[in-house]
Amino acid sequence: MSSNMTPFVKPRFVAEKVLAREHDKGDGAIVRRTIGRPELKFLDLFLILDEVTVSAPAGFPDHPHIGFETATYMLEGAITHEDFVGHDKGAIKAGDLQWMTVGRGIVHSEMPAGPGSQHGFQLWVNLSSKDKMIEPKYQELQGKDIPKVEKDGVKVTVIAGEALGIKSPVYTRTPTMYLDFRLEAESVLHQPIPESWNAFVYVLEGEASFGAPNSPPVGAHHALVLSSGDGVSVWNNNVDNKPCRFLVIGGQPLNEPVVQHGPFVMNTTQEIVQTIEDYRLGRNGFERGNVWRSQIAQV
Repeated sequence: MSSNMTPFVKPRFVAEKVLAREHDKGDGAIVRRTIGRPELKFLDLFLILDEVTVSAPAGFPDHPHIGFETATYMLEGAITHEDFVGHDKGAIKAGDLQWMTVGRGIVHSEMPAGPGSQHGFQLWVNLSSKDKMIEPKYQELQGKDIPKVEKDGVKVTVIAGEALGIKSPVYTRTPTMYLDFRLEAESVLHQPIPESWNAFVYVLEGEASFGAPNSPPVGAHHALVLSSGDGVSVWNNNVDNKPCRFLVIGGQPLNEPVVQHGPFVMNTTQEIVQTIEDYRLGRNGFERGNVWRSQIAQV
């Protein structure tokens, strides 16, 4: 069992708490959104965090993006992905990560890979103005290749960044951490976070106290925006002896204006107007946008 003493000079506390309520999206899709909803529209540099459960016939057929990155992390089942820049069709399976840099534009499709429920997260990470028009790129890791470590009742999957001395191989254009923790009962976590970063927690299962050992436990499907500081401490004092699973996500803010129009994210209204026109006319990265149709969305 880890020490109850916080090692941080300026520990982070819970500044804001948001419950992600279920939202039906089509026939067979349930989305719990935290970042990106009216109460928490944006947390620089994060645009959206969705916990998604989807089963056929629902899915996310052909749709465009520009100006940011998506990190798709699957917990159960699998999602098939296909895009118009020639990325081969493939499945993102349970435990896998796809870090897609949309850049100057992608039209793609994401659909259930099989029967039953597919469950995972999608995080939208903003790109700086200098990176918004780069060529689309992918980083893909199978679950077995994502670093994991377990110590003193704390288990972490290091999707991006560093935890418990282990670093992820994922390259992030802006310094970012994305950590999947499992904290056993009567265990304590002390996770450093650079003081200049914005950070939040998303509780997936169980409950724990965040920021102080006597703070009220927070349960599943809550997002917790953390105050400034050099790290966060988490205590699992669950009397039912159950573990708590949660994400810790943080990054260096861009401190740039954000203008979002659905799946298009730029810095000015003029750039959004230009992007809509480019998509409509099939130019500046969307040359195939008007003619391409995915195979997976037609099945």
